[in-house]
Amino acid sequence: MNRTAATAQRGEKTDTAQLLGRVGMACYGLVHLVLAYLALQVAFGSGEQADQKGALQEIGSTAFGQVLLWVLALGLVLFGLWQFMMAAVGYTWVSGGKRTRKRIGAGARGVVVIALGFSAFKIAIGSGSGGSSNQTQQEFTAKLLQLPFGRVLVIIAAAAVLGVAIASGVKGFKKKFLEDLDMTDLPGKTKRWVTWLGQAGYIAKGVVLAIVAILLAYAGFNADPNKAGGLDAALKTLAAQPFGTVLLSVVALGFAAFGAYCFGAAWAHKR
Repeated sequence: MNRTAATAQRGEKTDTAQLLGRVGMACYGLVHLVLAYLALQVAFGSGEQADQKGALQEIGSTAFGQVLLWVLALGLVLFGLWQFMMAAVGYTWVSGGKRTRKRIGAGARGVVVIALGFSAFKIAIGSGSGGSSNQTQQEFTAKLLQLPFGRVLVIIAAAAVLGVAIASGVKGFKKKFLEDLDMTDLPGKTKRWVTWLGQAGYIAKGVVLAIVAILLAYAGFNADPNKAGGLDAALKTLAAQPFGTVLLSVVALGFAAFGAYCFGAAWAHKR
């Protein structure tokens, strides 16, 4: 291990880095709790922007929420930085290909969370959220379609999103997220709740990401970026199906479960 990696590993394991990362994970959980509330609004026909940026806007809609939004923005950025450190030198309790996969996942999660943190900063200072997940997805799809073999690239991107969706569902169903937690000192009842919340949360996220992948693939086959959509479109597509209110309510409960799981995971995450 070179000097830079050794320094990063010591930093990742310090109490300060651990504390800041865990606070950030709790902030990430709070965003998902608000997202669950927005999904329920969509389920009963009163929601507008039901994605993570919409959740941040909802949080910042009151005077107290503005203060909370600044805390969330900082916490999310810290969580993202912690994920980058985990990607560089973390997961030392596993080896080989599994460690590599976990580090790649942490790096990708870091990118997503830091982007969400900067969105929170933008909303907090009143400069907007940079558009909904639908708009972002459609712009991304339009750029891909303009490239040579654009349709193929969009379909490949859809397959990648579907892969992430399947991985999330499998992680929940097989309880693979427990590999990252140390619940030795937790009471048995708490362990059961953290396990159940993690399962429900990861499976719910997998379902929604699968719908995002289907929308993206549909846009690729039709060469129409307007057919693509992000989390907001996925939830509204689900709501439009037979028994959509029930289905989306279940997904909303899954998001709430993931948010609550993040609080437990923040406490029990392995060093």
